[in-house]
Amino acid sequence: MAGSSKKVIYAALAGNGLIAVTKFAAAAMTGSSAMFSEGIHSVVDTGNQVLLLHGMRQACKPPSPRFPFGHGKEIYFWSFAVAILIFAVGSGVSLYEGIIHTLHPAPIENPLVNYIVLCLALLFEGIAWYLALTEFSKVKGKWGYIEAVQRGKDPTMFVVLFEDSAAMLGIIVAFAGVLLVDLTGILIFDGIASIIIGIILGGTAVWLAYETKGLLIGESANTQVIEGIREIILQYDGIDTINEVLTMHMGPDFVLVNVSIDFQDDIPAGDLEDMIAGMDTQIKASYTMVKRVFVEAESRRR
Repeated sequence: MAGSSKKVIYAALAGNGLIAVTKFAAAAMTGSSAMFSEGIHSVVDTGNQVLLLHGMRQACKPPSPRFPFGHGKEIYFWSFAVAILIFAVGSGVSLYEGIIHTLHPAPIENPLVNYIVLCLALLFEGIAWYLALTEFSKVKGKWGYIEAVQRGKDPTMFVVLFEDSAAMLGIIVAFAGVLLVDLTGILIFDGIASIIIGIILGGTAVWLAYETKGLLIGESANTQVIEGIREIILQYDGIDTINEVLTMHMGPDFVLVNVSIDFQDDIPAGDLEDMIAGMDTQIKASYTMVKRVFVEAESRRR
């Protein structure tokens, strides 16, 4: 999972860095507001990939006395930071540029430069988007795309896919804005295109923030995992009731499990220890993302 995520992020990082330079050069040569907004968009995306890589590196740090369960949630924090960065910088600057150029429109010089740069940008972004979609399709399994985003525990995969999708939409909008100015001579279309790009970025940021918030707070494992853990426990004799199975993702590949069980009162202490050890081993063997299992012996809760 981590290797696939890094491959996608590195591809997006290289593409966005090159695209940002060409977009700013085109914006300087033509004076297009939409092209400048697209340049800002690519710079923000490049910074986002750097933050995601930093988060993945931090998440690999080993446990310590201060962080006994490791640093897996770092990737959730930095994914949330990416969403905020898209909203605050990408969307904010694009909306500002669009409003200014709508109120005070300026002519676009040599629009052919914009067409060439935007077509190349669409090609590069398309390649990065295809790589992200391919890897995400492998991970999502039988789930639909929206369901996979909602249930997914590795935000790096869908963050990059969302970014690339928004980038491709932004390029199409910028192209349309420049084309409309070129065909009609109505200069405000360039500013309107920049505003639309800002709205696209804002919507993407809000959705990303919403999807990563639950993981950052402490989201449970998927229902299939919880039910599977219940089935494993119920295979053992000497259990009256499973009071509850609590799980929490401490990272994409680290699930913490806490189980409350009402054991039969006549079980010898030694047998109880062996039973709990067996549950621990079997749960971890069945679900490799489960790293820690805590079993509480408690009376049935009423």
